[in-house]
Amino acid sequence: YVLMMKLYVALMLIIFPVLNAFQISPPTSTEKSMTLGFEDEMSRRKLLFRALTANFLLLPQSPQKVAAKDTINNTASNKRIGGLSGKIRNIGNIMDELQRDLMEERWDLVELYPMQLRSYVPVLTKYTDCAFPSDLPTDKELRVALRYEVGRFFASLERLKQATSRRALNEVYIAYSDMSLHFDRYMRVGGVYTYYDDVVSLEPYYKGIPDDALVFANPTKDPPEVWDLVLFIRGPDKGRTGILIGIYPDVKNNFVVKLDRYKGMREIRVVPNKWVGKRLGVEDPDEAFMIPREG
Repeated sequence: YVLMMKLYVALMLIIFPVLNAFQISPPTSTEKSMTLGFEDEMSRRKLLFRALTANFLLLPQSPQKVAAKDTINNTASNKRIGGLSGKIRNIGNIMDELQRDLMEERWDLVELYPMQLRSYVPVLTKYTDCAFPSDLPTDKELRVALRYEVGRFFASLERLKQATSRRALNEVYIAYSDMSLHFDRYMRVGGVYTYYDDVVSLEPYYKGIPDDALVFANPTKDPPEVWDLVLFIRGPDKGRTGILIGIYPDVKNNFVVKLDRYKGMREIRVVPNKWVGKRLGVEDPDEAFMIPREG
């Protein structure tokens, strides 16, 4: 038995590098690589493992035992990653509460968020390592990308903390926008979003419909300001709505917009200021302002 196990290890070291040379290249889209490529990669690795076991080790196992082991391993892994995904998505709820408090200039409350958000460092780290644990090039690249977004998120959080101590509202808005953007990217790359939207652009749906059919203020004469409710009037998100959470003055006044909730999630967009108009008429406030404060 010991001799056979040694043979197994030797074969793994020799054969896997050869098989990896023929691995399928990941899709060009980062999001599709996460939602689809990861599953394909994991399935392919299981098939390779079974082939080695069956053909080289000569240690047959009944289909029932193999299926039972796979079910137990997959269930445990999915529960572990699924639990972490839920905790990560909760950061989005905290970001909504932070948005409410900073836009209402409740500085005493804003000062409490850095410590609360930093408590999620172990969660983000563990998810990165558990969701993409292998030494395959795709997993390595994804771990690097996710760690980068985590680093940028907490660097932005530190800037928010410093700007809050100075009561520098515009700097706080920019720091919050950066936090939202990097968290959104982590969610996309990490496959934490609860859905995959394969619609490339909504503009074709508005073909032939005049712009004045959409109700919004002239972006040149009456541009939106931070915390205004906005409507996308150009670009792939045309017709979608959200709230302006920041303006990047050093990048041609690009707007940072948090979209209204869709399937439980709120995505972030950074777009040219001419793509967004302020909504007119009677509107309900952004849902972040409807979140009750505890106590």
